[in-house]
Amino acid sequence: MKKLLLLFAAVVLVSCKSSYLSAKKSAVLLDINQEKDDNAFVNLKNYSNDFVFDMKYATADNFLKEQVYPCDECFLKVKTIKALLHANQAFIAKGYRIKLYDCYRPLAIQKKMWKIVPNPTYVANPKKGSIHNKGGAVDITLVDSLGVELNMGTGFDFFGPEAGHNYTDLSAEILANRQLLKSIMLQYNFKSFDSEWWHYNLNNSATDEVSNLKWRCED
Repeated sequence: MKKLLLLFAAVVLVSCKSSYLSAKKSAVLLDINQEKDDNAFVNLKNYSNDFVFDMKYATADNFLKEQVYPCDECFLKVKTIKALLHANQAFIAKGYRIKLYDCYRPLAIQKKMWKIVPNPTYVANPKKGSIHNKGGAVDITLVDSLGVELNMGTGFDFFGPEAGHNYTDLSAEILANRQLLKSIMLQYNFKSFDSEWWHYNLNNSATDEVSNLKWRCED
């Protein structure tokens, strides 16, 4: 009986350890092409210094008006990061960079968001989950060489019709900015989300499993 209890404790310990992602930063940038498992979750910050991060749900500066992430990390699947790195290089060649608002979202956080705002217009029902819960979605915009966001017509998580790709009653500048973002993201294996100019899903990521892997924050 004692051996069985010890074995059970060991299994629980391993399970607990494996259910968390480490937010510890690498001393040097890593090469994403050396990662062999395309479905592994890794931290984008370990693979590039060329992104800007403004992780909205790690603050209260979001439509929930509440912080739901413990810290501002950006985990994604390896295959998502590979595509995102290529897209960002294309933007850099034009004088811009990707700014990220949201990346992978554990299912537990999805449930918390649903509890705050139980409306599928604004939050995906956790019973179904979202591509964010699969590590295949990013919420992004573009910044110029000075770090200034391009005018996209609305802010992030604006839920009116003006945020949609099919809304055209906007200035030529705004339409051009949205088209720039969309055209390059589509070129590098992402697809847009009609009602949200900022949301992009990696192609074929909808069939991936929903994940509840969480991350431990570094002090």
